[in-house]
Amino acid sequence: MDEVQSIVTVLKNKFDTTAILAEQDTIDGIPTLWVKQDHLKVLLQYIKNEIPQPYNMLYDLCGIDERKRNHRTGQPAADFTVVYHLTSLERNHDIRLKTALIGEYPSMVSITDIWPCADWYEREVYDMFGITFTGHPNLKRILMPRSWKGFPLRKEHHSRATDVEPFVLDEQMRMIADDDLQFRPEDWGLQRQSEDTDFMFLNLGPQHPGTHGLLRLILQLDGEDIVDVVPDIGFHHRGAEKMGERQSWHTFIPYTDRIDYLSGVMNNLAYLLPVEKLAGIEIPDRAKVIRIMMSELFRIESHLVWLGTFAQDMGQLSPVFFTFNDRERAFDIVSAITGGRMHPSWFRIGGVTSDLPDGWQKAMQAFVDYLPRRLREYDKVVIRNSIFKARTVGIGVYTAEEAIEWGITGPGLRATGYNFDYRKQRPYSGIDQFEFEIPLGKNGDCYDRALIRMEEMRQSLRIIQQCIDHMPAGNFKSDHPLATPSRKENTMKDIETLITHFLAVSWGPVIPVGEAMIPIEGAKGSNGYYLVSDGSTSAYRARIRTPSFPHMQMVPLISKGYTIPDLLAILGAMDFVLADLDR
Repeated sequence: MDEVQSIVTVLKNKFDTTAILAEQDTIDGIPTLWVKQDHLKVLLQYIKNEIPQPYNMLYDLCGIDERKRNHRTGQPAADFTVVYHLTSLERNHDIRLKTALIGEYPSMVSITDIWPCADWYEREVYDMFGITFTGHPNLKRILMPRSWKGFPLRKEHHSRATDVEPFVLDEQMRMIADDDLQFRPEDWGLQRQSEDTDFMFLNLGPQHPGTHGLLRLILQLDGEDIVDVVPDIGFHHRGAEKMGERQSWHTFIPYTDRIDYLSGVMNNLAYLLPVEKLAGIEIPDRAKVIRIMMSELFRIESHLVWLGTFAQDMGQLSPVFFTFNDRERAFDIVSAITGGRMHPSWFRIGGVTSDLPDGWQKAMQAFVDYLPRRLREYDKVVIRNSIFKARTVGIGVYTAEEAIEWGITGPGLRATGYNFDYRKQRPYSGIDQFEFEIPLGKNGDCYDRALIRMEEMRQSLRIIQQCIDHMPAGNFKSDHPLATPSRKENTMKDIETLITHFLAVSWGPVIPVGEAMIPIEGAKGSNGYYLVSDGSTSAYRARIRTPSFPHMQMVPLISKGYTIPDLLAILGAMDFVLADLDR
């Protein structure tokens, strides 16, 4: 609270009421200020560059269509809002700044000259809402096809395919789509030639094993050397945020599994924490520990996929079969506990779906006892392999300052030696009760990013072991009336409880008015769901901040001067997922 008052007081003393229009109370406690558009850049430059322990990470930037919102007490009039979520890692503190926009297709100033990572975020807001950013170097759609009609996250845009006529791809539309895919270097500020060479432009993807999914990278090459890279994303975009505003609070849970589809229930946790904060739900200790145990198990599963595919990218064919086999062992446990595998959708508002089954300790203990020996083998076969080291040591290097500037979190940040992990700095779900270490690198290269993830698997095993040894007794779900669905046994006692259960499942709970976001430490970096409730059965705004989006944006910076094989090492060490990138 002192930190909140400190930064708010500093800004109010520096900028008068003509710049700061209002202070907004939010459920998550993040100081939220409405800033007049004319003063926004000056304030952002001040908060990033001039104050002690600056807010130098642009954690997220998003838009809100306010035109159908009913509950906006104390907030300035706005048709649209642009929201800036800034983080000071030194202070371990966030601040949220908002700018109100008036008009059907408003415009505002770009901040790409303050944070280069604002490039993609502003393009996304333009793509989804039609808000123009003056001064942006290349404002065009980023997730939707260029021929797309409308702006999907505006409230008037349809949210289901059944709301419009069936899609038909005629010849004219196909020709337009093909033309949109043509790469013209001039559109991206790239030259076709220099004084002494003609540059070659090479498509890598969208179908290529090194991109791990539907990702297109256009490489500007001088011989074998990479001059520049243009990532072309959006091939995997499925409108997850639109669905988050269409589904009920309860029925959106399975959709979150499919964001970082390798991290399973960890996606549920990032979504449910702000929902429960808005609802005022306290989670029982047993449910907290179960959530931590399953989340860390999925962290291991995600890292095993990364390890096997990364080794394959570097030319080793065998490790991927062994790591996927070990992942199957973990999936057997997930299946026994939840009934699902990759996408169990097992966490619920207020806790988890059901209590742990008989025999869970034996299965989990067997895995915890088994994996350390395998990790030692992977260290020997992959990590200490001379060819692997030659391909990764000194490749894709960036500093801690560059990582923060570009919004890099998770293992990618800690590989530079910067010690920040949300499990330690901002504990959630009782993770502060567990003993574990945060591995750090030194050089910020591909090899250090590999070392970090290897050690993280061992630390996750430590956490799981403590869950096995100290699993609390008690309920697996809260008794709060907004916990969804309520425990089934209570429905057999009286008709009122049965009706409430039926409505909670079919319509979902009505979450109180407010907004909240609670970042967590995901397998690939920091995940955060910024949720706005208008007092309804679904979110008014469901913003999904994923780590892969800023990480991929940094690829051109850390790839210049390297060769194509080096680029595959950079991509593999990054550990991105396309659904996490495109949502």
